[in-house]
Amino acid sequence: MQNACLVFVGSLNRDAPYFQGARGVGLGVYSFDEGTLQTKKLAETGDIDNPTFLSVTPDGSHIYANSEVFTWREGVVSAYRFDRQTATLSYINKQPTLGSITAHNTITRDRTKLLVANYGMGEGGPDRSVVVYGVGENGGLTAPLSSVAHSGTGPDPARQERPHAHSVTETVSGDVAIVADLGIDRLVSYRIGPDGSLTKLAESALAPGAGPRHLALHPGGRFVFVMNELDSTVVSLALDEASGKLTAIDSKPAVPPEARDGNHCADIQISPDGRFLYGSNRGHDSIAVFSVDQQTGRLALVDYTPCGGATPRNLALTPSGGHLFSANQNADRISIFARDAATGRLTDTGRSIDIGTPMCVRIVR
Repeated sequence: MQNACLVFVGSLNRDAPYFQGARGVGLGVYSFDEGTLQTKKLAETGDIDNPTFLSVTPDGSHIYANSEVFTWREGVVSAYRFDRQTATLSYINKQPTLGSITAHNTITRDRTKLLVANYGMGEGGPDRSVVVYGVGENGGLTAPLSSVAHSGTGPDPARQERPHAHSVTETVSGDVAIVADLGIDRLVSYRIGPDGSLTKLAESALAPGAGPRHLALHPGGRFVFVMNELDSTVVSLALDEASGKLTAIDSKPAVPPEARDGNHCADIQISPDGRFLYGSNRGHDSIAVFSVDQQTGRLALVDYTPCGGATPRNLALTPSGGHLFSANQNADRISIFARDAATGRLTDTGRSIDIGTPMCVRIVR
Protein backbone atom coordinates (compact mmCIF):
# COMPACT_ATOMS: atom_id res chain seq x y z
CA MET A 1 0.00 0.00 0.00
CA GLN A 2 1.64 3.21 -1.20
CA ASN A 3 -0.05 5.37 1.44
CA ALA A 4 0.70 3.09 4.41
CA CYS A 5 3.37 4.12 6.93
CA LEU A 6 4.67 2.75 10.20
CA VAL A 7 5.17 5.30 12.98
CA PHE A 8 7.49 4.50 15.89
CA VAL A 9 7.20 6.63 19.03
CA GLY A 10 9.37 6.86 22.14
CA SER A 11 7.64 8.38 25.17
CA LEU A 12 8.87 9.26 28.65
CA ASN A 13 7.95 6.76 31.38
CA ARG A 14 10.35 7.75 34.19
CA ASP A 15 10.53 11.18 35.80
CA ALA A 16 13.59 13.37 35.26
CA PRO A 17 14.02 16.82 36.86
CA TYR A 18 14.56 18.60 33.53
CA PHE A 19 11.34 17.20 31.97
CA GLN A 20 7.83 18.25 32.96
CA GLY A 21 6.44 14.87 33.95
CA ALA A 22 6.56 11.35 32.55
CA ARG A 23 3.19 10.22 31.26
CA GLY A 24 4.25 7.87 28.49
CA VAL A 25 4.42 4.10 28.08
CA GLY A 26 7.81 3.65 26.42
CA LEU A 27 7.99 2.35 22.86
CA GLY A 28 4.89 2.33 20.61
CA VAL A 29 4.22 1.43 16.99
CA TYR A 30 1.34 2.87 14.94
CA SER A 31 0.09 2.64 11.38
CA PHE A 32 -0.68 5.79 9.41
CA ASP A 33 -2.52 6.03 6.10
CA GLU A 34 -1.55 9.18 4.20
CA GLY A 35 -4.72 9.03 2.13
CA THR A 36 -7.25 8.81 4.95
CA LEU A 37 -5.08 10.25 7.79
CA GLN A 38 -6.15 7.31 9.93
CA THR A 39 -3.79 6.11 12.67
CA LYS A 40 -3.96 2.86 14.61
CA LYS A 41 -1.90 1.56 17.52
CA LEU A 42 -0.24 -1.73 16.55
CA ALA A 43 2.05 -2.53 19.48
CA GLU A 44 3.69 -1.05 22.55
CA THR A 45 6.01 -2.01 25.37
CA GLY A 46 6.90 -0.40 28.67
CA ASP A 47 10.05 -2.51 29.05
CA ILE A 48 12.34 0.34 27.90
CA ASP A 49 13.19 3.09 30.37
CA ASN A 50 12.78 6.57 28.88
CA PRO A 51 13.35 5.89 25.16
CA THR A 52 13.97 9.57 24.40
CA PHE A 53 15.52 8.82 21.02
CA LEU A 54 15.28 5.92 18.63
CA SER A 55 16.34 4.89 15.13
CA VAL A 56 14.49 2.48 12.86
CA THR A 57 15.74 0.48 9.89
CA PRO A 58 14.19 1.56 6.56
CA ASP A 59 12.04 -1.59 6.44
CA GLY A 60 10.76 -1.03 9.99
CA SER A 61 12.01 -4.41 11.19
CA HIS A 62 14.47 -3.22 13.85
CA ILE A 63 14.42 -0.41 16.39
CA TYR A 64 17.31 0.92 18.47
CA ALA A 65 16.15 2.92 21.48
CA ASN A 66 18.26 4.92 23.93
CA SER A 67 17.39 4.98 27.62
CA GLU A 68 17.96 8.41 29.17
CA VAL A 69 17.65 8.12 32.95
CA PHE A 70 18.80 11.05 35.07
CA THR A 71 20.59 9.18 37.86
CA TRP A 72 22.39 6.61 35.69
CA ARG A 73 26.13 7.09 35.11
CA GLU A 74 25.66 4.99 31.97
CA GLY A 75 22.66 4.78 29.72
CA VAL A 76 21.72 1.73 27.70
CA VAL A 77 20.68 1.25 24.09
CA SER A 78 18.16 -1.53 23.36
CA ALA A 79 17.55 -3.48 20.16
CA TYR A 80 14.00 -4.60 19.33
CA ARG A 81 12.45 -6.43 16.41
CA PHE A 82 9.06 -5.49 14.94
CA ASP A 83 7.09 -8.13 13.01
CA ARG A 84 4.72 -6.51 10.51
CA GLN A 85 2.68 -9.68 10.03
CA THR A 86 1.88 -10.21 13.70
CA ALA A 87 2.28 -6.55 14.80
CA THR A 88 4.49 -7.56 17.70
CA LEU A 89 7.60 -6.11 19.30
CA SER A 90 10.25 -8.49 20.60
CA TYR A 91 13.37 -7.72 22.60
CA ILE A 92 16.75 -8.69 21.16
CA ASN A 93 19.39 -7.29 23.52
CA LYS A 94 20.87 -4.14 25.05
CA GLN A 95 24.29 -2.64 25.63
CA PRO A 96 25.70 0.02 27.99
CA THR A 97 26.39 3.36 26.32
CA LEU A 98 29.59 4.21 28.24
CA GLY A 99 28.17 7.62 29.13
CA SER A 100 25.27 9.40 30.82
CA ILE A 101 22.15 11.11 29.41
CA THR A 102 22.22 9.11 26.19
CA ALA A 103 20.75 11.55 23.69
CA HIS A 104 20.86 10.27 20.09
CA ASN A 105 21.72 7.36 17.83
CA THR A 106 21.92 6.58 14.14
CA ILE A 107 22.15 3.41 12.07
CA THR A 108 24.93 3.52 9.48
CA ARG A 109 23.77 3.42 5.87
CA ASP A 110 25.19 -0.07 5.35
CA ARG A 111 23.27 -1.21 8.49
CA THR A 112 26.40 -2.79 10.00
CA LYS A 113 26.86 -0.35 12.89
CA LEU A 114 25.00 1.86 15.35
CA LEU A 115 26.47 5.18 16.49
CA VAL A 116 25.37 6.62 19.86
CA ALA A 117 25.89 10.11 21.34
CA ASN A 118 25.95 10.73 25.10
CA TYR A 119 25.04 14.24 26.26
CA GLY A 120 26.77 13.64 29.58
CA MET A 121 26.08 15.31 32.91
CA GLY A 122 28.21 15.50 36.01
CA GLU A 123 31.36 13.46 36.50
CA GLY A 124 32.15 9.80 36.95
CA GLY A 125 31.57 6.68 34.92
CA PRO A 126 33.17 6.02 31.51
CA ASP A 127 31.99 9.46 30.29
CA ARG A 128 32.41 8.80 26.56
CA SER A 129 30.84 11.21 24.06
CA VAL A 130 30.34 8.87 21.08
CA VAL A 131 30.19 5.07 20.96
CA VAL A 132 30.11 2.63 18.02
CA TYR A 133 28.44 -0.81 18.09
CA GLY A 134 28.28 -3.59 15.54
CA VAL A 135 24.89 -4.86 14.36
CA GLY A 136 24.60 -8.65 14.16
CA GLU A 137 22.69 -10.72 11.63
CA ASN A 138 19.73 -10.94 14.01
CA GLY A 139 19.74 -7.16 14.51
CA GLY A 140 21.29 -7.37 17.96
CA LEU A 141 24.08 -5.08 19.14
CA THR A 142 27.64 -6.15 19.83
CA ALA A 143 29.66 -4.81 22.73
CA PRO A 144 31.11 -1.36 21.97
CA LEU A 145 33.65 -1.43 19.15
CA SER A 146 35.13 1.99 19.87
CA SER A 147 34.41 5.28 21.63
CA VAL A 148 35.71 8.83 21.87
CA ALA A 149 35.47 11.58 24.50
CA HIS A 150 35.28 15.29 23.78
CA SER A 151 36.79 18.03 25.91
CA GLY A 152 36.24 21.74 26.38
CA THR A 153 33.60 24.26 27.46
CA GLY A 154 31.51 27.08 26.01
CA PRO A 155 30.57 30.59 27.18
CA ASP A 156 27.25 29.61 28.79
CA PRO A 157 28.17 28.40 32.30
CA ALA A 158 24.75 26.85 32.89
CA ARG A 159 24.64 24.75 29.72
CA GLN A 160 28.22 24.62 28.44
CA GLU A 161 30.20 23.71 31.54
CA ARG A 162 31.51 20.60 29.77
CA PRO A 163 31.10 18.78 26.43
CA HIS A 164 27.55 17.70 25.57
CA ALA A 165 27.44 15.56 22.44
CA HIS A 166 23.81 15.89 21.37
CA SER A 167 23.64 14.02 18.06
CA VAL A 168 25.69 11.91 15.67
CA THR A 169 24.82 11.85 11.95
CA GLU A 170 26.41 9.90 9.10
CA THR A 171 26.96 11.81 5.86
CA VAL A 172 25.02 10.98 2.69
CA SER A 173 27.94 9.18 1.05
CA GLY A 174 28.66 7.27 4.25
CA ASP A 175 31.70 6.43 6.38
CA VAL A 176 31.90 9.93 7.95
CA ALA A 177 30.05 10.85 11.15
CA ILE A 178 29.38 14.44 12.25
CA VAL A 179 28.82 14.97 15.97
CA ALA A 180 27.01 18.11 17.14
CA ASP A 181 28.42 19.02 20.56
CA LEU A 182 26.25 21.60 22.33
CA GLY A 183 28.74 22.12 25.13
CA ILE A 184 31.72 23.19 23.01
CA ASP A 185 29.91 24.84 20.04
CA ARG A 186 31.56 22.49 17.58
CA LEU A 187 30.75 19.99 14.88
CA VAL A 188 33.30 17.18 15.09
CA SER A 189 33.78 14.95 12.03
CA TYR A 190 35.07 11.36 12.27
CA ARG A 191 35.98 8.72 9.73
CA ILE A 192 34.18 5.46 10.57
CA GLY A 193 36.52 2.53 9.97
CA PRO A 194 35.31 -0.90 8.77
CA ASP A 195 36.19 -2.17 12.25
CA GLY A 196 34.10 0.56 13.90
CA SER A 197 37.04 2.77 14.80
CA LEU A 198 36.58 6.55 14.87
CA THR A 199 39.35 8.75 13.47
CA LYS A 200 38.94 12.49 13.95
CA LEU A 201 38.97 14.42 10.68
CA ALA A 202 38.04 17.97 11.66
CA GLU A 203 36.46 20.26 14.24
CA SER A 204 34.28 23.02 12.83
CA ALA A 205 33.52 25.90 15.19
CA LEU A 206 30.12 27.61 15.33
CA ALA A 207 29.29 30.94 16.95
CA PRO A 208 30.13 31.03 20.67
CA GLY A 209 27.06 30.07 22.67
CA ALA A 210 25.23 28.62 19.65
CA GLY A 211 24.72 25.18 21.21
CA PRO A 212 24.41 22.87 18.17
CA ARG A 213 21.85 20.10 18.73
CA HIS A 214 20.63 18.25 15.61
CA LEU A 215 21.64 18.11 11.94
CA ALA A 216 19.85 17.64 8.62
CA LEU A 217 21.68 16.60 5.46
CA HIS A 218 20.88 17.84 1.98
CA PRO A 219 20.18 14.73 -0.17
CA GLY A 220 22.83 15.90 -2.62
CA GLY A 221 25.45 15.63 0.11
CA ARG A 222 26.92 19.14 -0.36
CA PHE A 223 25.17 20.94 2.49
CA VAL A 224 24.66 20.33 6.20
CA PHE A 225 22.08 22.23 8.28
CA VAL A 226 22.31 22.69 12.04
CA MET A 227 19.66 23.54 14.61
CA ASN A 228 21.33 25.53 17.40
CA GLU A 229 19.48 25.08 20.68
CA LEU A 230 20.96 27.90 22.75
CA ASP A 231 20.96 30.90 20.40
CA SER A 232 17.86 29.80 18.40
CA THR A 233 19.48 29.87 14.96
CA VAL A 234 19.59 27.63 11.91
CA VAL A 235 22.93 27.46 10.12
CA SER A 236 23.77 26.05 6.68
CA LEU A 237 27.27 24.79 5.99
CA ALA A 238 29.21 23.38 3.05
CA LEU A 239 30.73 19.94 3.61
CA ASP A 240 34.12 18.90 2.29
CA GLU A 241 33.71 15.12 2.40
CA ALA A 242 37.42 14.34 2.10
CA SER A 243 38.52 16.51 5.01
CA GLY A 244 35.31 16.44 7.02
CA LYS A 245 35.52 20.22 7.35
CA LEU A 246 32.34 22.28 7.43
CA THR A 247 32.28 25.91 6.29
CA ALA A 248 29.44 28.22 7.29
CA ILE A 249 27.31 29.58 4.43
CA ASP A 250 24.34 31.24 6.11
CA SER A 251 22.66 31.71 9.47
CA LYS A 252 19.06 32.67 10.19
CA PRO A 253 17.06 33.19 13.41
CA ALA A 254 14.74 30.28 14.09
CA VAL A 255 12.16 32.50 15.85
CA PRO A 256 11.00 36.12 15.67
CA PRO A 257 13.22 38.52 17.68
CA GLU A 258 10.65 39.00 20.42
CA ALA A 259 10.47 35.23 21.03
CA ARG A 260 14.18 34.53 21.23
CA ASP A 261 14.44 34.82 25.00
CA GLY A 262 13.08 31.65 26.57
CA ASN A 263 13.15 29.65 23.33
CA HIS A 264 15.18 26.48 22.89
CA CYS A 265 15.42 24.93 19.44
CA ALA A 266 15.25 21.15 19.15
CA ASP A 267 14.93 19.09 15.97
CA ILE A 268 15.53 19.77 12.27
CA GLN A 269 14.30 17.84 9.22
CA ILE A 270 14.67 18.33 5.48
CA SER A 271 12.16 17.56 2.72
CA PRO A 272 13.00 14.57 0.48
CA ASP A 273 13.82 16.93 -2.42
CA GLY A 274 16.11 19.06 -0.24
CA ARG A 275 14.20 22.28 -0.92
CA PHE A 276 12.77 22.98 2.56
CA LEU A 277 13.91 22.77 6.17
CA TYR A 278 11.70 22.32 9.24
CA GLY A 279 12.97 23.22 12.72
CA SER A 280 11.16 22.91 16.04
CA ASN A 281 11.04 25.68 18.64
CA ARG A 282 10.35 24.87 22.28
CA GLY A 283 9.08 28.02 23.98
CA HIS A 284 7.78 29.70 20.83
CA ASP A 285 6.06 26.32 20.24
CA SER A 286 6.39 26.59 16.50
CA ILE A 287 7.88 24.90 13.46
CA ALA A 288 10.14 27.23 11.48
CA VAL A 289 10.04 26.62 7.73
CA PHE A 290 12.95 27.68 5.51
CA SER A 291 13.58 27.30 1.81
CA VAL A 292 17.03 26.19 0.66
CA ASP A 293 18.77 27.65 -2.40
CA GLN A 294 19.83 24.53 -4.25
CA GLN A 295 22.93 26.15 -5.72
CA THR A 296 24.28 28.15 -2.79
CA GLY A 297 22.76 26.52 0.30
CA ARG A 298 21.48 29.88 1.55
CA LEU A 299 18.26 30.00 3.57
CA ALA A 300 15.08 32.07 3.34
CA LEU A 301 12.28 32.12 5.91
CA VAL A 302 8.97 30.78 4.62
CA ASP A 303 6.79 30.65 7.73
CA TYR A 304 6.43 29.98 11.45
CA THR A 305 3.70 27.39 12.00
CA PRO A 306 2.20 26.73 15.46
CA CYS A 307 3.21 23.20 16.46
CA GLY A 308 -0.28 22.13 17.52
CA GLY A 309 0.70 21.70 21.15
CA ALA A 310 3.57 22.57 23.48
CA THR A 311 7.30 21.81 23.46
CA PRO A 312 7.84 20.27 20.01
CA ARG A 313 10.85 18.10 20.86
CA ASN A 314 11.06 16.02 17.68
CA LEU A 315 9.84 16.11 14.08
CA ALA A 316 9.46 13.49 11.36
CA LEU A 317 8.45 13.60 7.70
CA THR A 318 6.68 10.73 5.98
CA PRO A 319 8.81 9.09 3.26
CA SER A 320 6.67 10.77 0.59
CA GLY A 321 7.21 14.16 2.21
CA GLY A 322 3.46 14.68 2.22
CA HIS A 323 3.07 14.96 5.99
CA LEU A 324 5.07 16.15 8.98
CA PHE A 325 4.62 14.88 12.55
CA SER A 326 5.46 17.06 15.56
CA ALA A 327 6.03 15.27 18.89
CA ASN A 328 4.71 17.88 21.33
CA GLN A 329 6.22 16.68 24.58
CA ASN A 330 4.21 18.74 27.06
CA ALA A 331 0.89 18.52 25.22
CA ASP A 332 0.79 14.69 25.18
CA ARG A 333 0.12 14.93 21.46
CA ILE A 334 1.80 14.23 18.15
CA SER A 335 0.30 16.70 15.70
CA ILE A 336 -0.02 15.75 12.02
CA PHE A 337 0.53 18.42 9.36
CA ALA A 338 -0.04 18.29 5.61
CA ARG A 339 2.93 19.68 3.65
CA ASP A 340 2.69 21.61 0.39
CA ALA A 341 5.56 20.29 -1.74
CA ALA A 342 5.64 23.44 -3.89
CA THR A 343 5.69 26.08 -1.14
CA GLY A 344 6.93 24.06 1.82
CA ARG A 345 4.12 25.40 3.99
CA LEU A 346 2.42 23.29 6.66
CA THR A 347 -1.31 22.97 7.38
CA ASP A 348 -2.54 21.39 10.61
CA THR A 349 -4.83 18.51 9.64
CA GLY A 350 -6.45 18.47 13.08
CA ARG A 351 -5.43 14.81 13.35
CA SER A 352 -3.06 13.58 16.01
CA ILE A 353 -1.70 10.65 17.95
CA ASP A 354 -2.58 11.24 21.59
CA ILE A 355 0.19 9.79 23.74
CA GLY A 356 1.78 10.79 27.03
CA THR A 357 5.03 12.77 26.82
CA PRO A 358 6.11 11.93 23.26
CA MET A 359 9.86 12.40 22.89
CA CYS A 360 10.78 10.94 19.51
CA VAL A 361 8.90 9.91 16.36
CA ARG A 362 10.25 7.96 13.37
CA ILE A 363 8.32 7.06 10.21
CA VAL A 364 8.99 4.45 7.51
CA ARG A 365 6.92 3.21 4.61
